[in-house]
Amino acid sequence: MAVQPILKYPHPLLKKMAHRVDSLDTAIQNLVQDLLDTMAAGPGSVGVAAPQIGVGLRICVVDVSNSRHGKDNNHGLLCMVNPEIISRSGNAVMREGCMSVPDYTGDVERATEITVRFLDSQSGLEREVAASGFEAVAIQHEMDHLDGLLFLDRVISVSTGLFRRKSYR
Repeated sequence: MAVQPILKYPHPLLKKMAHRVDSLDTAIQNLVQDLLDTMAAGPGSVGVAAPQIGVGLRICVVDVSNSRHGKDNNHGLLCMVNPEIISRSGNAVMREGCMSVPDYTGDVERATEITVRFLDSQSGLEREVAASGFEAVAIQHEMDHLDGLLFLDRVISVSTGLFRRKSYR
């Protein structure tokens, strides 16, 4: 379909809870393709969620396979509809960035291992994926967008854990 513009903080749609998807129809498949095109066009992007392009639905895509942080531990492209984390364990602090907050990065604490259940938009089947490391962090980051949260809401310390980005890459 097409690369869509990314909403930037403080756009109010970024703070709204997204709605569940009832069925995988052509409009949803087109939306997923827009998300994939937008992710591919984003500098260093490993994921994007529907609310970031102004669509209030519980859909996100994640692919860390081309990232130096995730290339050795990933499930490839995940096109997730109505994802939910069903288990989580471990904790680690990692620096995160976001296309919706292009001028900053921040230290965020997240689970290091998760199991996520979702409807796979490509196959139409329900899947469960056990993710760890960078992939787990990326999934949690994108799922936060579905709940109206940004990494800014999870920065461990605004005074010591938020950093002005030198360049976006």
